[in-house]
Amino acid sequence: MKIFGLAGWSGSGKTTLVVDLIPEILSRGFSVSTMKHTHHNFDMDRPGKDSYNHREAGAHEVMIASSTRWALMQELRDVPEPDIEELITHMTPVDLVLIEGFKSYPHPKIEVHRPSLGKALFWDNDPSVVAIATNEPMPSVKLPVLDLDDVVAIADFVLEYVGLNTDLNAGSNVEVHRGTA
Repeated sequence: MKIFGLAGWSGSGKTTLVVDLIPEILSRGFSVSTMKHTHHNFDMDRPGKDSYNHREAGAHEVMIASSTRWALMQELRDVPEPDIEELITHMTPVDLVLIEGFKSYPHPKIEVHRPSLGKALFWDNDPSVVAIATNEPMPSVKLPVLDLDDVVAIADFVLEYVGLNTDLNAGSNVEVHRGTA
């Protein structure tokens, strides 16, 4: 499986970009899964539900299944957070796993950046950032700069970068401009 990430500050548009990239990449005949990292304590379950009660009672794993989907929740308790390699072993093989977040992990990624948020770029301190997707010109950036609103070009870039055959159903010719979006 190929992996490629999208990282950026909260509010930069990472989730929107992932959601837009999925159907674009699927339309080219590739299978896609996603992995999302959050720094927040999250819960997919609700108090009072049976599966929640199972976890609260101490179950290490709880699987929920229906005729339309299944989910496996694993409690880490006092175990360290697993890295991407460990997590990916639990996923069904696909052509591409898009990873949202995991900003400090050294996998290839696009930094999603909106200057209007007032947050600093982090690409210059992270050699795993291979491009910037933004909605404004970035003349000081020495990496490829992609238009945040051009999902086809971003999909082209990602698929080319990870080595998936983009000639089969390519949406456009990749035009990468250094310092401009």
